[in-house]
Amino acid sequence: MERAIVTSLPESLDNIDMSIIESLRQDGRMPFAQIAHNLNVSPGMIRVRYARLVARGFLKVVAITNPLSMGYDSMAMIGIRVEGSHLLEAADRISAFQEVVYLVITSGAYDLMIEVLCRDRSDLLRFLTEKLYTVEGIRASESFVHLKIVKEIYY
Repeated sequence: MERAIVTSLPESLDNIDMSIIESLRQDGRMPFAQIAHNLNVSPGMIRVRYARLVARGFLKVVAITNPLSMGYDSMAMIGIRVEGSHLLEAADRISAFQEVVYLVITSGAYDLMIEVLCRDRSDLLRFLTEKLYTVEGIRASESFVHLKIVKEIYY
């Protein structure tokens, strides 16, 4: 006898969920009561929805710092070419470096793109020579030093 296996699809987000996320994206400290008032629902509903959004990984509230005010004067994007057999290991090793704040595996001219945050250009040079270039499998890299951040959005 055959039985059908029923799998549930991931729960989708409704308009209230999306509004909660957008409210917190604009101001991560917005009180639940204010969000509830804006949406014409109860604060309890917002608390329950918020907890569900966090538990299911749709939402994570974090502090966003200003690197310049914290003494970091040198940011760069670095495109990295890696030997194919070392790609995942190189990505894991590079992601562990404190200076790396963003890392993606990409297609195209570079295998990895990373963003690094350093105290100054000497610190950036030290990162490149003493850390990045010691990772096995790296064939080449190209650094793009940030001159000015024109737009920065977090989703």
